[in-house]
Amino acid sequence: AALLGDIYRNQLGGDASNGGLTRAMQLACQRLEGAFTLLAVHADQPDVVVAARRNSPLVVGLGDGENFLGSDVSGFIDYTRRAVELGQDQIVTITADSVEITDFYGAPAEGKEYHVDWDPASAEKGGFPSFMEKEIHDQPDAVRQTLLGRSDIHGKLTLDELRVDPELLKHVNKIIVLACGTSAYAGQVAKYAIEHWCRIPTEVELSHEFRYRDPIVDENTLIVSISQSGETMDTLMAVRYAKEQGAKTVSICNTNGSTIPRESDAVLYTHAGPEIAVASTKAFLAQITAAYLLGLYLAQLRGNKFQGEIKDILADLGKIPAKVQRILDNEAQIKELGQSMADAKSVLFLGRHVGFPVAMEGALKLKELAYIHAEGFAAGELKHGPIALIEEGQPVFVVVPSPRGRDSLHAKVVSNIQEVRARGAKTIVIAEEGDEAVKAYAEHVFYIPETPTLLAPLLATVPLQIFALALASAKGYDVDQPRNLAKSVTVE
Repeated sequence: AALLGDIYRNQLGGDASNGGLTRAMQLACQRLEGAFTLLAVHADQPDVVVAARRNSPLVVGLGDGENFLGSDVSGFIDYTRRAVELGQDQIVTITADSVEITDFYGAPAEGKEYHVDWDPASAEKGGFPSFMEKEIHDQPDAVRQTLLGRSDIHGKLTLDELRVDPELLKHVNKIIVLACGTSAYAGQVAKYAIEHWCRIPTEVELSHEFRYRDPIVDENTLIVSISQSGETMDTLMAVRYAKEQGAKTVSICNTNGSTIPRESDAVLYTHAGPEIAVASTKAFLAQITAAYLLGLYLAQLRGNKFQGEIKDILADLGKIPAKVQRILDNEAQIKELGQSMADAKSVLFLGRHVGFPVAMEGALKLKELAYIHAEGFAAGELKHGPIALIEEGQPVFVVVPSPRGRDSLHAKVVSNIQEVRARGAKTIVIAEEGDEAVKAYAEHVFYIPETPTLLAPLLATVPLQIFALALASAKGYDVDQPRNLAKSVTVE
């Protein structure tokens, strides 16, 4: 602000007319480094706003006799559904009736206008006490919308947003998923499915660690970035690094026109609608769904799966929204447990195979919302150290794999339940309907509908979200705005 004021007064003579503030912003930005979004208003011209961006989010909303600036479209969705993307190192000057864009040196520039598909009503609470609870209940529709229109009448996937030469994707020999927080757990779930369906080695990297360890990336590497906002700075910088190394980049994102999709070679939008609560819920399920679609698309291109197999998996995915709704219709038992545990100081989560990232996501939700110690472990690690944490009354959630699933994993996890129960733990189990083996060792069992193993995270996550919401609400906390957290992390 001091630099802008100094330039405006001393270099430009303090003249607000004829674009003086815009020129001052251009000169100031030429001298700045790093990442920033700047907005300026002059007292003599309060109807003019000048803004600039570099490596930081900024979008324009176009209204009728009014225009808007925001970090993303949710800031003005109540007023307009027309938006303009701003490119890197651009400055925009808006009034109620005009929008003018230049680069930092004053050359005219064009923004890309697009239409926001979100319904403004979807950004309201809709009768729920919090946005988070509303968004948990949005999840059947979020999954349904993410699946909508992705295949033809023959069951063949047609991902129109993925505008990458199919021949290039056929030669991919490694996939790296880049994400942070909840999105990283979505990536870890996706890893199991993509490797199983496509037989391509898949790694999941925390974006903020990726480019600092000299990763092995080349033209046969596919980078899949996952970000709800599309503005996560760690992920954006990692994508840029990967592109410099020659990798192809695909973004899974929920926000049209955001930076990461614009800078990626291709994008797969999740169509979950605006997610207002800081702690992610519906975006997580939509991200997993989109990643499954990408994995199936690659399997289709490379011939790893017969078309009939892909059609069957898509049919199973199509049943997920109704199954999520069944869990939501029977949420009272989970809510009651969460409310009764408001005094808990620590909760542990165990899972195996695709249940492991679900356990970590369950722990993250509790940390974010209730501010208590929570940790997710791979159940197979229990005797390698974590079992030392078990004491009388320690709550332990266990995500149990299907008894119809892989090898003897079900029996192994049931054994884990027995081990922690014998040491005094309070065991809370997420299991598939019809699984009677867990009842004898669990104080509480929450059943989820039967579904194929690789798709189970789309169901098993939901009770953990409801539990965290109920416990945090019982403690009197604002579940939409947890302390110290922001919806989008736009600094690295």
